[in-house]
Amino acid sequence: MSKKASIGVTGLAVMGRNLARNLARHGHTVALHNRSEQRTRDLVDQFGDEGDFIPAYTAQEFVDALDKPRQIVIMVKAGAPTDAVIDEFAPLLEKGDVIVDAGNAHFADTRRREAALREQGLHFVGTGVSGGEEGALNGPSIMPGGSAESYKTLGPLFEDISAKVDGQPCCTHIGEDGAGHFVKMVHNGIEYADMQLIAEAFDLLRHAGGYEPAQIAEVFRTWNTGRLDSYLIEITADVLSHVDSATGKPFVDIVVDQAEQKGTGRWTVQIGLDLGVPISGIAEAVFARSLSGSAELRKAASGLTGPKVTPLSGAEAEKFADDVEQALYASKVVAYAQGFNQIQAGGAEYGWEIDLGKVASIWRGGCIIRAKFLNDITAAYAENPSLPTLLTAGVFRQAVEDAQDAWRSVIATAVRLGIPTPGFSTALAYYDGLRAERLPAALVQAQRDFFGAHTYRRVDSGGSFHTAWAADGRPEASA
Repeated sequence: MSKKASIGVTGLAVMGRNLARNLARHGHTVALHNRSEQRTRDLVDQFGDEGDFIPAYTAQEFVDALDKPRQIVIMVKAGAPTDAVIDEFAPLLEKGDVIVDAGNAHFADTRRREAALREQGLHFVGTGVSGGEEGALNGPSIMPGGSAESYKTLGPLFEDISAKVDGQPCCTHIGEDGAGHFVKMVHNGIEYADMQLIAEAFDLLRHAGGYEPAQIAEVFRTWNTGRLDSYLIEITADVLSHVDSATGKPFVDIVVDQAEQKGTGRWTVQIGLDLGVPISGIAEAVFARSLSGSAELRKAASGLTGPKVTPLSGAEAEKFADDVEQALYASKVVAYAQGFNQIQAGGAEYGWEIDLGKVASIWRGGCIIRAKFLNDITAAYAENPSLPTLLTAGVFRQAVEDAQDAWRSVIATAVRLGIPTPGFSTALAYYDGLRAERLPAALVQAQRDFFGAHTYRRVDSGGSFHTAWAADGRPEASA
């Protein structure tokens, strides 16, 4: 009897190829399939010595090469291409077999596919995979959704190939149907916010602090030895120290200042609006990318009046750099707090029992937002699984309290000098909104009642009320 594969990968572009190699390197026999047969042959030719691969050149060959229950990982573009692959393989599978979508699918699509395949007796597992091509090869953070039953066989494989932190795999069963892709979506939203905040810190240090990119790289390397220790801070230092070989200029200066996006950040904001969760930090990061890409609009507005930037110097600049570090940390805490609140709200809306502490734990390694302070987030949710916001957790509450003066000073300096800091500013506005004893929303609700009879509630009695604004004496009535 010929040897069977424990898992198969179809879609052998960079991510699929590296995931297949990762599985093989860990001793798993992997079936390979790709629409282009050459890509399958190339993988075996180049990396066949890394483990056991079984190449297959038709859908039936691929399915026949798999041990039961069959486990197929799809690594193709989201949307119609994913549906096409599912439609190709589902008729060839049997009850109990598992189809895994490890791409960046919208969680609503995952819920739809899971429900349809469940009716056919198949398990569909939408799985978030973070870490890019390097993570896929050497150990990503993996966020599988789907049924608990499917995780019994799939989980050990994914835990085996995931990144490890303190001996623990960066993989856990997130929840039913689309929970895995939902959490991956929010991960990417937080990633947008984190990157925007880091970019603003760079902009402040350069234009307000008067530092050159190479100097800022050293500042970031120093920060990376402390509480801001993270993958994104690490690579930022590398980028800022890089010199363009063609011009001799700092590499960051020869890159066009228009940031692109693939859509997951935008999805996070759209779903945040649907759920009524204020994820303003993520939203501002998405809008900042949109503004950067609005080249014609920016060109038309380039002559608008604003203050002239005069950089600080000496001890004043050094003090400013320390303040920026505090403002960056406080703003990052707000961004992560908003992201975890969105996961919490998504779980309540869609019936998922998501362990926020485990989510934080599996983000500690492998993924793009891996960072030292995720240890503190893990501990905070372990201590209080129903924590309303990270901002009230001991270590974060204290850190943000300690950062108050620096945070506000940095934003005031940015405003005074005309340096845009949408991420820093909205993070502070959110924080102040949360802690405010009373918000001006009372006036907004009164306005709504005035023009649309939308009613309002009173602070001194229950029920809803409407005021007859056009009537003499303006009588109030219960609604």
